[in-house]
Amino acid sequence: MIKRILIIEDDPGILELLYFIFETEGYAVEGFLNGKSAAEIILLKPDMIILDIRIAGSVQTGDQICADLKATTPLYITPVLLLSAEPDLPELSAACFSDSFMSKPFDLDKLLNRVAELTG
Repeated sequence: MIKRILIIEDDPGILELLYFIFETEGYAVEGFLNGKSAAEIILLKPDMIILDIRIAGSVQTGDQICADLKATTPLYITPVLLLSAEPDLPELSAACFSDSFMSKPFDLDKLLNRVAELTG
């Protein structure tokens, strides 16, 4: 069964790169340049979520979206990976209970390996 990855990234170049990388690896990808609410994301039923922290034009930051997702009842178990250049990324990740994080710029092989681990 094909795994579905939802990506929220406000940089069109990075979003396009991530689309290409994950589709080449056999994932189905749905990407957005603007933020989505936790309720909207849950309705999309992705197998994995990749969130940037700062999302231009979005009401919420990626870590706020992650926190909302993880606070849903029953506990939202879809893996969330924060992908950002924020200097305090480890702290933001811990505070919102993301499953993983990776700093930009990122190593493509490491990102692919991390996503493979999280999507099992």
